Formats: sequence, C-alpha cells, structure tokens
Amino acid sequence: MLLRMSTLFLRTLREDPADAEVPSHKLLVRAGYVRRVAPGIYSWLPLGKIVLENVARIVREEMNRMGAQEVLFPALLPREYYEATGRWTEYGDTLFRLKDRKGADYLLGPTHEELFTDMVKGEYSSYKDYPVTLYQIQNKYRDEARPRAGILRGREFLMKDSYSFDLDDDGLKRSYEQHREAYIRTFERLGIEVKICFATSGAMGGSASEEFLAPSPTGEDTFVACHNCGYAANAEAVTTPAPAARTGEREPLKVLDTPNTPTIETLVNHLNDAHGLGITAADTLKNVVVKVVTPGAKEPETLIIGVPGDREVDFKRLEASLAPGEPAIFEAGDFAKHPGLVRGYIGPQVLKELGIRYLVDPRVVDGTEWVTGANEPGKHAVHVVAGRDFTADGTIEAAEIRAGDSCPVCGSGLSIDRGIEIGHIFQLGRKYADAAQLDALGPDGKPIRITMGSYGIGVSRAVAVLAEQRHDALGLSWPREVAPADVHIVATGKENQIEVAARLAEDLEARGLRVLLDDRAGVSPGVKFKDSELLGLPTVLIVGRGLAQGVVELRDRASGSKDEIPLDEAVSRVLAATD
Repeated sequence: MLLRMSTLFLRTLREDPADAEVPSHKLLVRAGYVRRVAPGIYSWLPLGKIVLENVARIVREEMNRMGAQEVLFPALLPREYYEATGRWTEYGDTLFRLKDRKGADYLLGPTHEELFTDMVKGEYSSYKDYPVTLYQIQNKYRDEARPRAGILRGREFLMKDSYSFDLDDDGLKRSYEQHREAYIRTFERLGIEVKICFATSGAMGGSASEEFLAPSPTGEDTFVACHNCGYAANAEAVTTPAPAARTGEREPLKVLDTPNTPTIETLVNHLNDAHGLGITAADTLKNVVVKVVTPGAKEPETLIIGVPGDREVDFKRLEASLAPGEPAIFEAGDFAKHPGLVRGYIGPQVLKELGIRYLVDPRVVDGTEWVTGANEPGKHAVHVVAGRDFTADGTIEAAEIRAGDSCPVCGSGLSIDRGIEIGHIFQLGRKYADAAQLDALGPDGKPIRITMGSYGIGVSRAVAVLAEQRHDALGLSWPREVAPADVHIVATGKENQIEVAARLAEDLEARGLRVLLDDRAGVSPGVKFKDSELLGLPTVLIVGRGLAQGVVELRDRASGSKDEIPLDEAVSRVLAATD
C-alpha cells in the first residue's frame, strides 16, 4: 500500500476543535482521522478508517484463533425481541426508538443478546451442537444524554460482541476463560495497557463480570487496586469489608439539642464543644433519601441510604447497586409527601413504622454506635446502636471509595486510579436463554437449558484509547500493528528530494511495507515535519538537505531518536526498523 499525501483526502488542523475536552478528541480531529457530524456522531476519514480497520482485524484474528465464528446482525431491530427480556423498558431513554410507516416499533441495537439467542435457537436443537461461540463486529447505538470526549463516548460506535452457548456452568466457565485469554492477547497486540477489574453486570444481568480498563487520567471509570495481593475492581464493584458485630452494654439513646448544625462538620464541632463527646465525622450516620424508579413500576420507591458521615454517597455505585432501578434526587416536593421525614434530621429509629426501606453501608453492623438525626428539627440522637435502636433492611455498596481503604481480599490499603472501559466480559447464565426458552435435547431426550456468556470490546473506542495512552506534546504515536502505515517518508520540498523519496516509497512498498509518502509540492519543510509528528506513524524517513551528501534521516516516533543514514542503506534500515 502506498498513500501519497499530494492526493490523499486529508486536512490537518493547527488548532484544537472548540468542543474537544480530552487529548484523543483533539488529536484525532487535528490529524484528520475523524470529523464531527453531530454530538456523539463522527465520520472516519481515510487514515482513521485504516486505523479502525486495523483494530478490527486484530480483534477478529484473536476471536477466530479461539474458535469463535463471525456473524452479522442488522442494526435495525423489532421491538418484540427486547420486550421478551424486559429490556425494551429497562434501557429507558438510552434506546433509539422509532416506528415504521405501519406504526410498528423498532430500535437501533445497543447490544444483541436477544438476536444471538434467537439465532442459536433457530439453528441448533441437540446437545451435540454445543458448545458454540458466535461474534460480530457491528455498529451500536445508545442515546447518551451527554455524549462527550469525541469517539470515547459516542451515540454510534463500533463494537465487537461475542456470545458463548454451553450445556452447563462448567462449560460457561471454560468459555469465559477462553475469552479472557483472547482479550489479554488482543490488547497486547493493540499496544493498549489494561487493568482487569472486577465489575458489576448492570442491565446485562449475569454473575461473574470483569472489565478491562485502560488506565488514563481522562477515564470516566474509577478503579481500585491492591499492590499487595493484585486485587483490582471498578469502584462500582468494590466490596467493603464489614467489621465484626459488637457486643456489650451501651449507653441508652439520648436526644440532644443541636441548633445551627447544617453540616456534619458543624454537628461534630457542636457536640464536642457543648457536650464533650470527642467524636469525629466517621462516628455519625448520614441518611440520604432517594427515590428509585424501577422499570414497569407505577410509582417510584422512597429509599433511605445510611452511610458514615465522613463519606458521601457515590451515585454511580448507588446506581450499580440498584440496577435496573434508577435513583433520583429526593426533592422538596417529595419531602412534602412524607411529613414523617424531617429534612436534615432524619434518623433510622422511625423508618420501620413509616414503612420506608432502609439500606446501610456494610460498616454499620450490629452493636456499632452512631450519632444521627432525632427526627425532630434542631435535634440529634447520640448512642444510637445498630440492632438495638434500629434494624436495617439490608446493606448496600453506595459510599464513596477512598485511597487507603482496606482491600477486601488481604486488608492492605487500596490505591485509586481512573480508566477507560475498553472491554467487558460477563457470565450471563440463563437470563436470555430462559426468556427465549433456548434448550438442547440431551442424550436422554430431556431438554437442557443453555447457559450463556457475553463479551464485548469497543473497537472504535480502542482507537481513542490508543490516542489517549500514546501521544505527546507533538501529536499521536501509533503502535505499528494499528498505524495507518509502517513508514512515513517526508520529502522536504525540492524536486529531486521528492523524486528520491518516491523511489524509496515504491521500493519499500514492493517489499511489503505500507507507506505514506509526503510528496506535496509547495509545502514548507516545517509544515511537513509538524504533520509527520501529528499523524504519529511509528517510523519516519526524512529526505531533505542531507541528500546532497548522500544521507537521509531515520526517526523513531515513539522514542524520538534520530539517525542519519546513507541513502543506499535506507531501504534495509527501514525494513529492519519495521521488522
């Protein structure tokens, strides 16, 4: 392949796009790889399309290597498949919904579990047909409320999704491990650094779930890691070690006047100054009221979450714990409907009689003693003991995670980082098989309910992740397997330099290399150098002033190294650099 910049459909930009927030968005637009069409919707220009196809090729090769078989479903799907699993409702506003001219409901596919399940049911009926793994690389559509960061969080995106179908749970575990190993190989080949983290399954359903997160300061996901035992988890999936229940006598509950204490800090200061309690914010119990909208429910549920007062409720963790229900802020009008809830002074002591469900942080175990609201304006209760003065309806992981929190495996302190989700694998189990009644006839003639796994990789997102992880102040720096070409030959401008560069390009192409040749006439060397740095090909060959002395310059984009080499060695040196 030989691409000539004199005819290539490419326009680089010197300024960042006004709406760009993250490096990948800025650089992919400036380098002419993508162009915005609408919020969260992008077109791929020639160089960007090559990179996207290279990523898809690597994903496809590793899926085929593990024995998966490729299919392709439509993006336009009828409602009934998603109605059968409840996801027509569960997905809420995230679905792109539309009607055809006859009034029938359709959607643009956000994911295809239902279609995969139905396809297998239609083709296979015997236990002898299993196991089987199918995959596709297909555009997906999700109506993101706030599409941002270019192709990192779009409304249309390219994704690889695969599904395993097994006769039993042991088979599912084997399929899961095969995908896990294939993903590790895939990301190694792509040159993407990943952290494998325990995760929640959300609306997908299922049990075991792991995310492949690409560490990046611009990532929307927070993950924790233990450097002692290797535990890692998405913040939404972190489990809090519960202390042992406490026994022994406790002072009786006591209500105190606490005027002018609108915050936890002012409350603690008042109780310490006025009553000499010697408490900290961690000794207080904060009760946060939310309303939970559950798909299909007529009315939202009022729910109260109890967390230690030194922590905030993390709404992403709360959402993950309540899925498919969606929590929303409890507003003034909601409080007006619940006169038993005294805003700012809510305590758990009365929630049973009010009929309001109460879920607490795992640290709130029987025998622990708290300072909390007294359910009267301007008053708080002290010596409020869990299990004696109130009983929770269960626990919930909703409190924010902090660096130094205890690892749930070994007890060491956790570190916190940010990352971009690039892959996710689930052991779905039988949720979708049950909905479709997907069975295989066993050797005894009795039906066996199939168990499934679901596995996704963001193909277009991988392009942005590479740009996030592999760039510098000058521009992009692609790994060789995904770069739009192996070598970028820059002829700095004079006619003989362009002629020599063209001969080198043709020779290298004949030897199997993909070549991008900057043969533009009338463009200054400075502009060409800046473009080569911005475009980010791994090897750059400069045919410039040194040509008069019979030398050219070989550059490595990743390391920044430069080396003057004899012209007659240029082909062999480039071949060695790209080997």
